[in-house]
Amino acid sequence: MRVVGVAARHRQVFDRRLEHGVDPRVLAYEAGWVVLRPVEADLDADGELRLVLKVRHRREGDGHPRTRKPGRDRGLRSAPDEQPVVRQRFAAYAVVKSERGLLATEYSDLTAVNGRWGMPGGGLDEGEEPVHAVEREVDEETGQVVEIGELVLVQSSHWVGRSPHGGIEDFHAVRLIYRATCPEPTDPVVHDQGGTTASARWVPLDAWADTPWTANWRQALKRLLR
Repeated sequence: MRVVGVAARHRQVFDRRLEHGVDPRVLAYEAGWVVLRPVEADLDADGELRLVLKVRHRREGDGHPRTRKPGRDRGLRSAPDEQPVVRQRFAAYAVVKSERGLLATEYSDLTAVNGRWGMPGGGLDEGEEPVHAVEREVDEETGQVVEIGELVLVQSSHWVGRSPHGGIEDFHAVRLIYRATCPEPTDPVVHDQGGTTASARWVPLDAWADTPWTANWRQALKRLLR
């Protein structure tokens, strides 16, 4: 992924590759800029993913972006000669609202957060535009047809854990989070059986905080639903 910073009047001020484990906010800060908001994410002419961020000059007193140290799945054990596979994954998700509430998906036992809830979405296929990935993933995980809105948040997480396929990974996840609406909501159906989604449902917006979200999703929803 390339991270592109644009300042006032859409002036491009940096264009850098996102290295493994680096938060885009940290990349911008170390280039002398502070991220204000995401603008868009798309594929460039060469088919490489590009994340555009609105930024301003870093000023005296601007603190370093707060990030967590790389985590490790609880109880993870490995053989003496087992080395983690380094993997950077770009994914797109949607905070989907409708007259029935907020669309949520439950993580399956193939994940380290079995029984917790999040937003529908998942990894980008090779050569896939992020907005198309969101539409596909929402359909696969919930059976809903949605209209994708603006890119509103970018999350970066880094940890070592066991993948759904059994191997140990040094995993860097970059999540592109969009707003979306569902004009004709139906009862959610998980089409992608046997994957990382166990179930899906509509959560009433006035009771969203009662759902056992993952820590990352609870943090994101506090910001996006206020």
